Amino acid sequence: MRILIGDDHALFREGINRLLEQIFSDAEYIQAATFQEVVAQCSGTEPPDLILTDLQMPGWPGFDGIRQIKALLPKTALVVVSASENGADARQAIDQGAGGFIPKSSSVQIMVSALRLVLAGGVYVPHAMMNSSGSGLTSVPRDHSGSSDQSSHISLTQRQRDVLGCLREGKSNKQIAYELGLSEGTVKIHVTAIFKSLGVKNRTQAVISASRHAMR
Repeated sequence: MRILIGDDHALFREGINRLLEQIFSDAEYIQAATFQEVVAQCSGTEPPDLILTDLQMPGWPGFDGIRQIKALLPKTALVVVSASENGADARQAIDQGAGGFIPKSSSVQIMVSALRLVLAGGVYVPHAMMNSSGSGLTSVPRDHSGSSDQSSHISLTQRQRDVLGCLREGKSNKQIAYELGLSEGTVKIHVTAIFKSLGVKNRTQAVISASRHAMR
């Protein structure tokens, strides 16, 4: 697997590179500091299989840059890694074809979980940004073969939806318990109920299923 890291800050590129080497040790890593360099890598004979890119590099033509890259590599997963935490920015990135939007303030655990979700065919946007007031942001699956009203057949309580949102962010049961003011035992009960409702066996499957059903 070839992974392209696009950012105009060399220190950030190197940091992400070293982090991902610990997760995807067999991957080949390439870097780009400008939009032109990203396009050149995507137009070469050995294009990347995963693209992580900022939106503020020299020459970047706004959100249309995502569309241009996806036009070159429609099957390649592209994830925006941005300093922005604006829900509207995330929405525009997803609308243009990005498979995920990860704020640079995210923890290592969240970033890794998000990338695994995207590589599995899901779409990642932070839970807090999805539910930000007025953003209208939803998690939209790339596979539209299923009906969008499938979520109406899945019954989750509001608390279970809160827990599911935390699962999307890659949080552990301990972290979820602390954030939601619950005991770890109660969190485990909610997680089990979520798995049962979605018909899945683990957290990754739960997040992917929720994305496919466009659940908040």
